[in-house]
Amino acid sequence: MNDKLFNTDYLKHLCQKYGLRPSKNYGQNYLINPEVIEEIMAAADLTSKDTVVEVGPGFGILTFSVCEAAKKVVAFEIEKKLENYWLANKPANLEIIWGNVLRTPENNFPKNYKVVANLPYQITSPVLKLFLQDLKNKPKELTLMVQKEVAERICAKPGQMSLLAISVQYFAQAQIVGEVKRNNFWPEPAVDSAVIKIKLNKNDRDPEKTDMFFKLVKAGFAQKRKLLVKNLLPIIGKQNKDRLLTVLKNMGFTPTVRAQELSVFDWETLLEISTLS
Repeated sequence: MNDKLFNTDYLKHLCQKYGLRPSKNYGQNYLINPEVIEEIMAAADLTSKDTVVEVGPGFGILTFSVCEAAKKVVAFEIEKKLENYWLANKPANLEIIWGNVLRTPENNFPKNYKVVANLPYQITSPVLKLFLQDLKNKPKELTLMVQKEVAERICAKPGQMSLLAISVQYFAQAQIVGEVKRNNFWPEPAVDSAVIKIKLNKNDRDPEKTDMFFKLVKAGFAQKRKLLVKNLLPIIGKQNKDRLLTVLKNMGFTPTVRAQELSVFDWETLLEISTLS
């Protein structure tokens, strides 16, 4: 761990040297408290046998600690202005792939890996979709720092579910392992953050069934203020309304149920009995 990287004056110096300007609007905030890094590393629980993928290493505030703990680290960095910085500071077990992680060919991802990253808020959802759904070569688990509000949405329970919560919990088990106040960053963001641990389910989902599942779920969440039954009628068919109401009743729901009240298991049950057009 390079202690200088937690000093705001030194970070300002590096930003000036490499022509960078951190943006609050895009969630470009640097951690300035080494204790938070220790919390992330404790949650990641890495060993000397682990291969790790990191998204957006920046100046390496997290990266250097991950490199010390893991066998190999593959970091995806979109900011080409940092090339000279990493040429001078790159640990031997670090590989940097320059470019947008969301547009990187799958063969650039290592085998049997974990993800550890401090994610800029604007790419949290697409990054989760990439690692949980899009890639065939999925990670074993992810330890991420994200906005606290996003972390709470990801880990929500029935009653407060969202499309994001369903999208994560369909593929994995997620939990918040720690909260990070906004004063631990420079520049200080407008919101607090949280560290979440996401462990993927061992059994892969069938792609065809997954497509059907999310077609149903997206329809259910299409208009949040509408009753679930009304949202589902366009794909279930008006002729099946009474059957749908009966099924929901048998599942323990009233006719006024809304999408946010259903768990992943409930949606899977609904899919089994639904006739999708």
